[in-house]
Amino acid sequence: MNNFSEEIIIEVKNLKKYFPIKRGIVLSKHVGDVKAVDDVSFYIRKGETLGLVGESGCGKSTVARTIIRLLEPTDGQIIFDGIDITKLPSRDLRKIRKDMQIIFQDPYSSLNPRMTVSEIIGEPLKVHGIVKNSKEKERRVQELLDLVGLAPYHATRYPHEFSGGQRQRIGIARALALNPKFIVADEPTSALDVSIRSQIINLMQDLQKEFKLTYLFISHDLAVIRHICDRIAVMYLGKIVEIANNDDLYNSPLHPYTQALLSAIPIPDPEMAKKRKKIVLTGDVPSPVNPPLGCRFHPRCPNVMDICSKEEPKLKEIKPGHFVACHLY
Repeated sequence: MNNFSEEIIIEVKNLKKYFPIKRGIVLSKHVGDVKAVDDVSFYIRKGETLGLVGESGCGKSTVARTIIRLLEPTDGQIIFDGIDITKLPSRDLRKIRKDMQIIFQDPYSSLNPRMTVSEIIGEPLKVHGIVKNSKEKERRVQELLDLVGLAPYHATRYPHEFSGGQRQRIGIARALALNPKFIVADEPTSALDVSIRSQIINLMQDLQKEFKLTYLFISHDLAVIRHICDRIAVMYLGKIVEIANNDDLYNSPLHPYTQALLSAIPIPDPEMAKKRKKIVLTGDVPSPVNPPLGCRFHPRCPNVMDICSKEEPKLKEIKPGHFVACHLY
């Protein structure tokens, strides 16, 4: 974790992303929406790593892709480096693209199998006019490969010739090519072996210190999140239910869902594991097409009250820097 600036680089206000459900022979009848992201707000300071955690299907990746405009938001604001990019035209957005990059979850499907490593890393350099000629491009590609721990001869190879960890290093090199200010890491280690995960995490931390990068780090692995993140936001069914500093969240989680997630982290010491109270949630995650009224977590919550099914709790600051959306507080 790093000493980050107090200056905010990205602020998300009331972000919504709905996917329409259509039926009929020509899919002309609109019958509802999948509310993948529903009124999400947060900010990230320069040089900070914000972790975004939650169960599969809670909307983490949709948040990531929407804030860098790979998906168009349904509503809300995305303010990057003082500019509202929510409805920015493609021409203007292209100028900002080089400052916002993404590392994808699957290091194989995110790389074009017909392109060499040199072409993959060099393409954004050509698109944005960063290099003047092929010689300059090759020199920059070699610098980037060296940064991520790959050899010069790797430049002429194709993605299928690499291991998963090496492919992810190529993805990181591509993300760094344009000297971005902000990188979204969408579960960058979930497809890798445990030993390789630690190498990639350490690499990302080293690069963050060297280039003063800001990360939005998405994962369902709470051990990884604790290691790399300064602050953590917990998502459930399209909404953020808790945001806190790393230590506050792990030492004194407030939301029942956060408490359940943390109780599921494996403990290597059998004696310690016996002493810890494990919270087992009943039922399945409700459908984002028809989410429950009131608090979305209330059908599975062990502390449910009458108000929970009637009124949606607002995300509010309970103590300095610690926000929670729960009627218990």
